[in-house]
Amino acid sequence: MRLLLVICVAVIFALGLMMVFNTSSAEVLDRALDKSTHHALFRQIAYALVGVLLSFFIWKIGYDHLLKFSAPLFVIGLFFLLLVFVPGIGQVRNGAHRWIGIGNFTFQPSEFMKYLVMLYFIDALSGRKGESLTFFSFAKIAAVVALPILLVMVEPDNGSAAVMGASLLPIFYLTGVKWKYWALPALLLVVLGAFVAFQLPYVRGRVEVYLHPELDLKGKGHQPHQAKIAAGSGKMWGRGPGGSLQKLTYLPEAQNDYIAAIYAEEFGFIGVLGLLLLYMLVAYGGFSIAIKAKTVEGCYLATAITFLICLQAFLNLGVVSGLLPSKGVNLPFFSQGGTSLIANLVGLTMLLNIERKEYAHKKNYS
Repeated sequence: MRLLLVICVAVIFALGLMMVFNTSSAEVLDRALDKSTHHALFRQIAYALVGVLLSFFIWKIGYDHLLKFSAPLFVIGLFFLLLVFVPGIGQVRNGAHRWIGIGNFTFQPSEFMKYLVMLYFIDALSGRKGESLTFFSFAKIAAVVALPILLVMVEPDNGSAAVMGASLLPIFYLTGVKWKYWALPALLLVVLGAFVAFQLPYVRGRVEVYLHPELDLKGKGHQPHQAKIAAGSGKMWGRGPGGSLQKLTYLPEAQNDYIAAIYAEEFGFIGVLGLLLLYMLVAYGGFSIAIKAKTVEGCYLATAITFLICLQAFLNLGVVSGLLPSKGVNLPFFSQGGTSLIANLVGLTMLLNIERKEYAHKKNYS
């Protein structure tokens, strides 16, 4: 499974690099920007190298040690989430406080927090069974985990907050936490939140734009509408590498959340099927590792990591195809986004480390 995961992720990353260069260089040339056409490509490669170095460190430490020190790591993650609101340290883009800037280097703490939340929760429930866990004990753990989710919502980054919360659902199920502890409260919160949100004019406007992007083609409906045009223009076989027309100003910053639309335009339906197959193989490899893990903590963590990666891929491709409203979620290992790439490489390394422990366990008993 280790080789399968590495090959699939490497192919996804290689395709992503090609598309990042393809879309970003077209934007530089089309707008006559004062920077190199290779700027985004080199930046993505630099973040990948940082991710590989950090992953090597994680590989040597082992996922079990990360679980052991999940509490202090969780506190550090909370600290960085607070720093995004500090003037001079946090960077504001489009009215959102999501980034920390150190010189030319910027990173998004919420991407790392997606993994720290699951590590902390698994460690907190370590050695417990769902039947013996009281509601009060569960509520205390859930309250702590809710802190980073609330901070991310305040940034605001509702997409990341939703992904962070959803990544805990398979852990709830596998650890045997009673449904009445989390499913009923979650359902009530969703219903109440939806009711309150729908009373706000701008929320109703976003829903209307999601259902009918043509109502605001110069505003929030522009990117979803152009993404549909791009994906539809690819037809069965696509326009060919570099042949996209939508990347020329029509779909701004296409190398980020909507990069799959340009990929669909150039490689068509067949190319998208190939990309989906790669993510399905990642899911197969990750869940296979979870099933064979020698410890319950390894099983929980492998399941949560695989679910997180696949959920982000599903949400991104759902937004690009118009099936889901815009959430601002990157396509793992594919979209431009340095922090997301580093965090997902760390998640992949933890998966491989769990598989390595299983292999070593079998070897010792063979």
